[in-house]
Amino acid sequence: MTAASFNFFKAPVAAPRVVLLPDHRFFVRAVPVADGATGAEVAGQIELALENLSPFPPAQLYHGYYWTPGAAHALVFAAYRKRFAADETAEWGEAQMVVPAFVAAFGVQHEPATTVIYPSADGLTAVHWGDSAVPANVIVRQLAPEATEAERAQVREEMLRTFGGSRAVVDLPAPPEPAATEDEKTFFFRTGEVTSELPVAIAASLDVRDKGDLGALRSARRRDLVFWRVFAGCAAALILLFLGEILLLGGRQIWFKSMAAQIAVQRPVVEKIETAHDLATHIDRLSSERLLPFEMIEAAQLVDKMGSIYFTRTTTTGRYSLLINGQTTNSADLDVYRLALQDSPAISEVRIDRNESRNGLTTFVWEITFKPDALHAAH
Repeated sequence: MTAASFNFFKAPVAAPRVVLLPDHRFFVRAVPVADGATGAEVAGQIELALENLSPFPPAQLYHGYYWTPGAAHALVFAAYRKRFAADETAEWGEAQMVVPAFVAAFGVQHEPATTVIYPSADGLTAVHWGDSAVPANVIVRQLAPEATEAERAQVREEMLRTFGGSRAVVDLPAPPEPAATEDEKTFFFRTGEVTSELPVAIAASLDVRDKGDLGALRSARRRDLVFWRVFAGCAAALILLFLGEILLLGGRQIWFKSMAAQIAVQRPVVEKIETAHDLATHIDRLSSERLLPFEMIEAAQLVDKMGSIYFTRTTTTGRYSLLINGQTTNSADLDVYRLALQDSPAISEVRIDRNESRNGLTTFVWEITFKPDALHAAH
């Protein structure tokens, strides 16, 4: 599965939810930063600076700052909280970042001593850089909606003179607005052909909302992001399992076809072996199930008990039965012979069908049933 396949699990790309507040409600100051200061140390210095710069304590201000590691100063911006109505702040909860509109211009590519100027509904805003990546100053001038172009040009020149001159001046047609991006680590803002980029990592310092509420909000977002990624991972795993099952079924079908072809090739050999086996089984059955008349006659001829008895005819009536026709001149020998047959371990039953005596000659017809094991052992 390619990386593009996982785009399905990403939220639709849209402009980040950034609230841009009116520039004229904020005052801006450049605050010196100690050399080698860390991010946490800079935040502490900003709090102390705000206590000195503002007539209001920091808890009553919406404030933020822009600083990059190694910069000699940070640009601090703050506004009195009561300047924002409750219905305005109610919309901030779902935003990714809440900043003054001029912050969106901080990411514009620039050379040293560059000024970026853009018009707004309330007037003109100018952002000036010295020789640092952090802007040196931001000036906001309010103008009446009916102000003429000449008046606007005059205000523009005054702003540039306040900065002490600029090597390059970039006039933007409008304030930068949030732009859609797939880069989760960067905020993009665009106006005309100019793009401004700000790292998401510094959003916490730029955001003017209450820092405690902001921390709780970011924790909730991180949790939601983890849940979303877990869901996306589970969905991707299910798709992989589904694709694996399809591949397994396809492989199984190929295996079945291969086995069928192999069986078709080996079928003549198998049929030949089965035929030989059936023939051997049949021969074995014939050898074990055939009649054993001679064995039965041999088992029935108890010579020392027969006396004057001799057989005139013998016929098999089943696999283990023998019908004997015989005669004797001494009928007493029949009783002795019959008892001897009944006592024989090879015979299970002696049944008398007929005994007749005439003119001193006794004829008889007996049916003798043998035990199978005895006959097979004799055989």
